[in-house]
Order: sequence, then structure tokens, then C-alpha cells
Amino acid sequence: MTEPLNVSFLGLGTMGGAMARHLGEVGHKLTIYNRTPARAEAWQAANPGIAVRVAASPAEAAERADAVITCVGNDDDLADVVLSPTGVFAGMKRGAVFIDHTTVSARIARQIAVEGRDKELLCVDAPVTGGQSGAEAGTLSIMCGGSEQAVDAARPVLAAYAKRVVHVGKPGAGQTAKMANQMCLAATIAGLSEAIRFAQAARLDLDKVFEAISGGAAQSWQMDNRWHTMAEDEFDFGFAIDWMRKDLGLAIDEARRLGASVPVSALIDQMYADVQALGGGRQDTSALICRLPRKGNQ
Repeated sequence: MTEPLNVSFLGLGTMGGAMARHLGEVGHKLTIYNRTPARAEAWQAANPGIAVRVAASPAEAAERADAVITCVGNDDDLADVVLSPTGVFAGMKRGAVFIDHTTVSARIARQIAVEGRDKELLCVDAPVTGGQSGAEAGTLSIMCGGSEQAVDAARPVLAAYAKRVVHVGKPGAGQTAKMANQMCLAATIAGLSEAIRFAQAARLDLDKVFEAISGGAAQSWQMDNRWHTMAEDEFDFGFAIDWMRKDLGLAIDEARRLGASVPVSALIDQMYADVQALGGGRQDTSALICRLPRKGNQ
């Protein structure tokens, strides 16, 4: 690793907590902040070997930081933690890098980049893919929007928990790439759901079907990691449907702005709405299969 940096991490949820841990483990001087103080306390208790400063506000967390990282919930959360009078932009020093890992709209990413430029900050919209397992293992893939200078400044920090960092384009491009990622993910899950129910209706041995098709063109991360749990109707883990609907909504809105046609994504979004109505909003996205009746004995 390069020389340790003063890094502030805001948002210690499932993904953010793991990323912050990696930053501390590789030796960066870490400051943390969470809107719910109990979560920051729980993070400290779970990571007793990491020296950390706990800030009382986003602005305080940003003071003296070389890099400030956010991983919160949505556009409104991000605007509050970054742009409010007590947000990180009120405390960051000139030349510092701001990295946002939240999946949000491209619009707010572009707005933050403009306001950051006026404050002489380097801003990167950097949504991630790889899920909780990737965050825990430090093997996330990160798609970045921003200037070349900003992304280069972010790379030494991102190296703590990423196996792949790709500079996609200008501010907002990272978020737009993440929307494309979620569209692919949703379509894959929809196809996998139908395939499993089809194989069950045909009374096939699902383990044999998986063995037969998982090494060919149909193979995917979802198939490798969710085939067996979907077949057993197990969904109490992973990326929640509520969050997927938020992400697909962002993609559909951006497609509308661009004049792009995304009928499959719009259809699957409505399928996920059906699962939410059944009470499955906090279940893993693979619970999409619950829309389909189960046939056969498997």
C-alpha cells in the first residue's frame, strides 16, 4: 500500500461496514460516521483491533480527510450527508477526494461533481457490484464516473476492497453503468426463475440440470450462487427486493431521459412489485421466483 491516508467513511451498513473494515486493516487512518450512532458503536465492537475516530457529524468526519467515502441509501440520504450545512462538503479541504458508493441517480452524481468542482474537490461516483460477499472478501468491482484526475486519486483508497476499478467516463457515468448492471441482473434472475420452475414441472433432477447447464452459455453468477437456494425457496439473505426496485426505478427514469427503450426492465420491475405486495420486499432478489407457481415434486 502507498502511504496511509486520512480516510473518512460514512454509512456502516452491510456493504459500508465491510469496506470500512478493509480500510482500517490496510493501515489507513480511519474516521467513521453513521446517522444511527448505535451502528457505529456496533462496528467498533466488531472491529476492536482497528483504531478509529468516531465523528458526530458528516462535516466533522470530513475535517482533515484526504478522502471521504459515502455509502448510504438513496438520493435524499446522499444529498443530506454531502450537501447540507453539516454535510461533508462543509468540512472537506481543497484537493481532497470524495468517493460515493451509493447507488443513486446520475443526476445527483453530476450535481455533486459540479458543487465539488466549485470547492476544488475531486469527486467520483463509484457504485459497486459484487454483493455482501464481495464486500466482505474485498473483491468488489467498481465503476467510476469523474475526471481522470479524480479517479486516479481514488484508486489507492479503492484498492483496499476492490479487485477491479474501471473508469467508465465523466461524472454520472459510474451510476449509469450501475443501472446497466442492475438491468442485466434483473433479467438474469427472471430467466433463472422460469427455468427452475420449468425443470420442476418436468420433474427433472435439479442438481443434474444445474450440472448440465452451468458450464455452458447459460452460466452466470446468479446460477452458480442462487440456483439451489431458489429451488429450495430460501431467500433470507442477499440484496433486498426493495433495493432492486429502487435501482430499476433509477434505470427506467434515466432511460426515459435518454429516450432509450427498456421494456424488459420495466416488466421485471412490475414483477418485483408483485413480490413486494406478497410481503417479500426484504427478501433476496432471487425471491422473484415466488411469482411463479411451483409444480412437480422437486
